[in-house]
Amino acid sequence: MTSAPLLPAPVTVRVPAKVNLELLVGPRREDGYHHLATVFHAVSLYDDVTVSVADRYGVSVSGPLSTGVPLDGENIVMKAARLVESRFDVEPVQVDIRKGIPVAGGMAGGSADAAATLVGMDHLYDLGLDREELEELGAELGSDVPFLVSGGTAIGSGRGELLAPVLARGTYHWVFALGEEGLSTPAVYAECDRLRGDEDVPEPSANPALMAALRSGDPHELAPQLANDLQDAAISLRPALGEVLSAGMEFGALGGIVSGSGPTIAFLVEDNESGIDLAVALTASGAVRDVRRASGPVHGAHLIQRRVD
Repeated sequence: MTSAPLLPAPVTVRVPAKVNLELLVGPRREDGYHHLATVFHAVSLYDDVTVSVADRYGVSVSGPLSTGVPLDGENIVMKAARLVESRFDVEPVQVDIRKGIPVAGGMAGGSADAAATLVGMDHLYDLGLDREELEELGAELGSDVPFLVSGGTAIGSGRGELLAPVLARGTYHWVFALGEEGLSTPAVYAECDRLRGDEDVPEPSANPALMAALRSGDPHELAPQLANDLQDAAISLRPALGEVLSAGMEFGALGGIVSGSGPTIAFLVEDNESGIDLAVALTASGAVRDVRRASGPVHGAHLIQRRVD
């Protein structure tokens, strides 16, 4: 009597959120995307993604920030899993996500989960993919996915998927003011285009002053260089964001910026203690209902557990 082959043990991958220290939006491309120059920065807000062999594809989501995540083929993790299946001889997987990254908050939570799924399937099936190969797969799924594979701090060009490392010294401390409702990324880009009208938009390129600030490791140098071309559009769609930005600066933040397409707002602070003070002040004032503290840069998607049954 022959026994059934042993299935690979489930794996759990931890993946961070991102904030765009700079997001410069150029003209629209023929494919509908915009030319971008951005500086990604991975921060210590995490999703934990467990990937296991299954009879059919499935996804589940849990955690305090899980509301609004699709549980069908529209979830980008299912697209990631099927992309791997299309390239390699693997079985379907069940993907279980424990959310700690805001949903539709401009911090790439969905892209992070897709990156974690790619890394998880690589470990689950011992595919032996290197980071460059994983990033190439990620680029087929979305503009932010390749960065979340590797993390750290990096320049993104093209539509954000073309990466180059950035020399960044030190650790930066952040307070994130979470929006009560998400913002649609396509809607924010459309509003950005509307606000610009017939303005001649140049090709974007990273700001040398921002690069110098990151090399210094000094948050006081970095704060005035934070920039986001989508910020006015996000505030136009959600005016209360402007009030939150003003409140954070009044309560002692060194700098503040809408994260990506919003509505999460990232406040840069001097150190961990300053972050605690700002978080308390923001919540006590009623300006925001929920805040998170984090630091960066941190590593991208990485294995934290392989369960042995």
